[in-house]
Amino acid sequence: MAEAQKRLSHATLKRRQRFHRKRDVRPVVLAKANRLVVRAAVFIGLSFLAVITLQAVLG
Repeated sequence: MAEAQKRLSHATLKRRQRFHRKRDVRPVVLAKANRLVVRAAVFIGLSFLAVITLQAVLG
């Protein structure tokens, strides 16, 4: 019985991970969002470093 439950949960997990065209976000959209997040993080990091450097030079 435990084995059947394991099999069922694994099958359910596999079914949940499958890409559904109409319901799920497209991989292209996810890739664009990931690039945007990375760019925003880099921009924030560089801005922070620039402010720290400016304060060290001027202060």
